[in-house]
Amino acid sequence: MNPAVSESAAVPLARPVERAITVDLLSRYDRPGPRYTSYPTAVEFHEGVTTGDYLECLAAANALGDAPLSMYMHLPFCEERCLFCGCHTIISPRKDVAVPYLGLLGREIELLAERLPERRRFAQLHLGGGTPTYYTPKQLNGLIGGLLKHFTPLPGAELAFEADPRVTTNDHLDALGGLGFNRVSFGVQDLNPDVQEAINRVQTREQTARLVDHARAQGYRGINVDLIYGLPLQTPESFERTVDSVIALGPDRAAVYSFAFVPWVKGSQKRIEEDQLPAAAVKVQLFAIARERFLAAGYEPIGMDHFARPDDDLAIARREGRLRRNFQGYAVIPGDDVVGLGISAIGDVRGSYVQNEKKLSTYEQSISEGRLPVVRGVRRSPDDELRRTVIHELMCNFRIDTGAIERQYGIEFARYFAEDLALLEPHEREGMVRVSPAGIEATPIGELFVRNLAMCFDRYQREKHAADSKPAFSRTV
Repeated sequence: MNPAVSESAAVPLARPVERAITVDLLSRYDRPGPRYTSYPTAVEFHEGVTTGDYLECLAAANALGDAPLSMYMHLPFCEERCLFCGCHTIISPRKDVAVPYLGLLGREIELLAERLPERRRFAQLHLGGGTPTYYTPKQLNGLIGGLLKHFTPLPGAELAFEADPRVTTNDHLDALGGLGFNRVSFGVQDLNPDVQEAINRVQTREQTARLVDHARAQGYRGINVDLIYGLPLQTPESFERTVDSVIALGPDRAAVYSFAFVPWVKGSQKRIEEDQLPAAAVKVQLFAIARERFLAAGYEPIGMDHFARPDDDLAIARREGRLRRNFQGYAVIPGDDVVGLGISAIGDVRGSYVQNEKKLSTYEQSISEGRLPVVRGVRRSPDDELRRTVIHELMCNFRIDTGAIERQYGIEFARYFAEDLALLEPHEREGMVRVSPAGIEATPIGELFVRNLAMCFDRYQREKHAADSKPAFSRTV
């Protein structure tokens, strides 16, 4: 069903859209590159952006009055470490250790509210981790109840949380649903027992199925399942079974992420046996399988790694050109500013990215001193804003309307991006992208390598990091 990939550069892979991908092509395109959940990327953040700068940004944000916010809250605690994970986590099987953190978050919420007296409505709230459902339903009720004393959701606001099926219960879904949460994302990754053992993430399909059914019965919409391809011991046959099993659950959307193997950043990944990871050619085939199966089941492709039912908000936003990309992946974000709460949380406020302290001890010290705990970030320049728009258009819609960019920013696209377009030319010769006076559009095969295409417009990537031999990003394949 899934023919083996030949080592010959003349023999392509077997899946429909990917037949033109040869081993030779993979060897040239498989290189480190950003995922572009932000531009500039997080490697450009620096400690020159401080709490004082953040206060200035919040003052400017407050001056917008009743414009809605987007909010992200980081709950970093987990019972045990999943070896694939690249998130900022704190591992503690003793849950009493994590209780004081809730009080610190409550105080940060108060400090933020003091700086936003005129902006207390939000259109989006996302609980990420870690494992938000590490906490009991009662504890989460207290935390979110405290936030809702200061900030009010708009009618129809999106309130979402990430859920580990191993520790999430129906009571969690009921309690958060009672607080207005209407979206949930279940982390599955892979259903093959051997793969699960290799990444220290053992869970059954039945655990997820029960929760999906209960969430649907409770009125949750936009129910998402996360999968990861490129994990150790994955094969085309085993991953196809996982994908088909997930489709049978009937989620509204699915994210199929490429495994970011970055052991120089995440030391726990050194426990993964590198020779068990799929080769690049096989890794592409794994995604090809997922793509084929989701499309055959009626899902629409969303950006480079998401799929959604046609009536899901992500699919509607893509068709209407409202799709956005942020640190949570692809999303519909009606809020003009994103505020981050908790350790390591990143905000995007009035032209600046700001990130909180990563260490719990220093975060606690800042909060106890009555200071918002920003430790680094970057203020975007006019050039950053322009390139951010161009890169996100490519990442979200696989095309750039050059005329629209010219009108929005008052530039001549071909002149401003002359160097970038020159970098794009080899990709055009490879059949990855079409460039015309009307715009730039990734081809079907180019969509699979959209990170490589986006890098052509990344000034930092080529100027600052071109000569840097130290890896900063995961590989694009």
